[in-house]
Amino acid sequence: MLKKYKKDIAGWMIMLPALLLFTFFIWEPLLASVVMSFFSAKGIRLEKFVGFQNYIEVLQHPDFKAAFSNTFVYTFWSLVIGFLVPIFLAIIINEIIHLKGFFRISVYLPNVIPGLAVAIMWTFIYRAGKTGLLNIILGNLGVPPQAWLTKAHLVIPLIVIFMTWRSAGATTLIYLAGLQGIDPELYEAAAIDGAGLWARLRYITVPQIYNLARTLLILQIISVFQVLYEPLILTNGGPNNASTSLMLLVYKYAFEKFDYSKAAAVSVIIAIILILLTALYNKLVKENEM
Repeated sequence: MLKKYKKDIAGWMIMLPALLLFTFFIWEPLLASVVMSFFSAKGIRLEKFVGFQNYIEVLQHPDFKAAFSNTFVYTFWSLVIGFLVPIFLAIIINEIIHLKGFFRISVYLPNVIPGLAVAIMWTFIYRAGKTGLLNIILGNLGVPPQAWLTKAHLVIPLIVIFMTWRSAGATTLIYLAGLQGIDPELYEAAAIDGAGLWARLRYITVPQIYNLARTLLILQIISVFQVLYEPLILTNGGPNNASTSLMLLVYKYAFEKFDYSKAAAVSVIIAIILILLTALYNKLVKENEM
C-alpha cells in the first residue's frame, strides 16, 4: 500500500512549500477580506457584524458606478490597443532576418524599468503646456498645446497607451516563442503553393497561435480589471472620476478614508465579476469549439 502511494507522497512533499506560501499569501488574505466585508471595523479590527450593509452602501455610491463603468472602458481599450500590438510586434520580429536579438531586447526593455518610474516618466510626456513631450512633438506639426489628462473622453485611452507601452514587450516574447514553435515546413509548403504573406498569416500563423492568444486574452482582462497605479499616478482618478478604476476605489477606501470594510467589499465584488467573466468566456469558447 505504501509503495502504491510513494510517488504521490513525494510529489506532495515537493509541492508543500509552494502550497503553504500560496495558502498564506493568497487564500488567507482572500478569506480575511471576505469576512471583513460583512463587518464594521475600526482599522483592521472587526467590531460588529453588519451583513450586506457594506455592499449596499458601496453599490449605491456614485463613485462605484463611475469606477465600474470605467473599468470596463479600460478593458475595452486594452483589447482594442493592447491585445493586438504584441501580436503585430511578434509577427514583425519573427519575419526579420537580422538583429532579432536586438529587437527582442528593445521590446522587453520597458518591462525592466520599475512601474512607478515609468508612470512618472509618462506624466512628463502628457504634461499640459509647452513643456510636455507630446505637446512639443505635436507643436512641431502645428497642433496647439493640450491638457491631455484633463480631457474626460481621452484620459482612459491615453492611460491604456501607457499601459501597452509598459507591458506589451513581455507578451510579445510569449507570442514570439509560439511563432517560433510553428513547423517551418508549413510555411515552405504554403510558399510552394504560391501563398503570399497575408495568406500565410491567415491560414497558418493565426490558427497556430489561436489557443495561446485565447489564454492571454483572459489573462489580460483579469490584469486590466485590476489596474491601479497607472491612474493613481497619472490622474488620481480624475478628471471628475473619469479615470477611476475599481482597484483605485479600493485604494481610496483603504488608504484615504481608512474604511477597510468597504475596501474589502469592493475587492470581493471585483473577484466575483472576474469569476463570472471567466466562466462566461470559457462557456462561449466551448460552444464555438463544438
